[in-house]
Amino acid sequence: MFKYFCLSVLVLMLSCNTSEKKVTIVDGTKKYDVYQGSEMAILMRGMHAFNLQLKKEVENGKITTEFPEEFLKIYTAEFSESKSRNSTFDQYSGKFIEAQKMVFTEDSSVSLSKRYNTAINLCISCHQTECTGPIPKIKKLLIK
Repeated sequence: MFKYFCLSVLVLMLSCNTSEKKVTIVDGTKKYDVYQGSEMAILMRGMHAFNLQLKKEVENGKITTEFPEEFLKIYTAEFSESKSRNSTFDQYSGKFIEAQKMVFTEDSSVSLSKRYNTAINLCISCHQTECTGPIPKIKKLLIK
């Protein structure tokens, strides 16, 4: 599963530029405007996909994957032209990485589902400060 995550993120990153750009595609008489995501948007979509699979593993009580080092790109990935890195994002991203790593720590006294939900709740908290659109999708990752 981790290999598929890495492969999909790699393909998406190689196929896109570092910022959102409008690309016009002409098909016969139709004209389509297609937007390409920033590195950060692509990374976060990959994080969502990974955590969706991880949720299933946590619900089954056994994690078969490991912390994806690809997530560390959160510190360097380029934002879209209309967004920029700020201290709030930097604080939340650091806390998220710590919490996500804790999910994979076997010798914790905190339950696996609680550690997982902590990481997801940090995503929600960060998105409440800016870029609120993905919150409903992120909330679906929580284990009830």
